[in-house]
Amino acid sequence: MASNAAVPFWRAAGMTYITYSNICANLVRNCLKEPYKTEALSREKVHFSISKWTDGKPEKPIPSNWD
Repeated sequence: MASNAAVPFWRAAGMTYITYSNICANLVRNCLKEPYKTEALSREKVHFSISKWTDGKPEKPIPSNWD
C-alpha cells in the first residue's frame, strides 16, 4: 500500500539516505572540540584487503585503506 506522506527532503534533493547520513556524520565530527575531534576522525578510517582470484584460489591479499 503506497503512502501519500511527504517525501523526505534528502530524497527530494536527489540523495540517498546513506549520502545524507554521511554528510550529517561529517558535520557532527567537524563540530567536535579536541581531543574528541581527532578521536572521531581516526574511527572514520576503513581498512580492508583485496585478493585477486585465479583458477579458483585467492592470491596474496593486498592491504588497503580508505580515507
